Amino acid sequence: MTFFHHRRTAAFGLPVLALLFAVTGCSSADDEPSAAVPSPGAKVTKLCQNLDKELPKKVNGLDRNDPEPRSALTAGWGGPAIILRCGVERPAEMNDSNADGAEVNGVGWLVEKRDDGSYVFTTTLRTAYVEVRLPKERADEGAGPLTDFAAPIKKAIPEGIAD
Repeated sequence: MTFFHHRRTAAFGLPVLALLFAVTGCSSADDEPSAAVPSPGAKVTKLCQNLDKELPKKVNGLDRNDPEPRSALTAGWGGPAIILRCGVERPAEMNDSNADGAEVNGVGWLVEKRDDGSYVFTTTLRTAYVEVRLPKERADEGAGPLTDFAAPIKKAIPEGIAD
C-alpha cells in the first residue's frame, strides 16, 4: 500500500486514521494471505475438494498457511504465500500457441510471468484447472514448488480437457 504524506494528515487525528485503515484494508491482519475463491460447477468442486485432501503440509519447505476466506478450493504456503486455487477459469493465454509451458513431474503447466515479477502457473490437460501463484519474492524458486503439487494433482485431478 502506498501512503501519501501530507501536512494536513495530523489534523485528522486517530479516529480518522483508524477509519482510513479499515476502509483501505490495511491492518495487522494483512500479513495473512488472501485469495479469491473460484466458483466452478459441482463436478469440478468435488475434484478440488479431493485435491485439498491430498495437498502437502509443506511446499518447498514452507508450512501450509491457507488464505482467507478459508475454502477447500484455495490453499497457501509460507509468507509471502504461494497460493493454489482449484477450479479457476481457463486462462485466455492457453489459446496462444506461443505461450510458455512446462512439464513438472508429469503435470503440464501454462507459465505466465507478470509485470510485477510474480508468476502464475495453471495446469493443462486436466479435467479441472489448478492455478499456482508464486509471488515475486519467491520467483527465484522457479518451478521448484510445482514438484510438491505434481503427485496430489495426478491423484485428484484426472487427465483430460476441463469443461
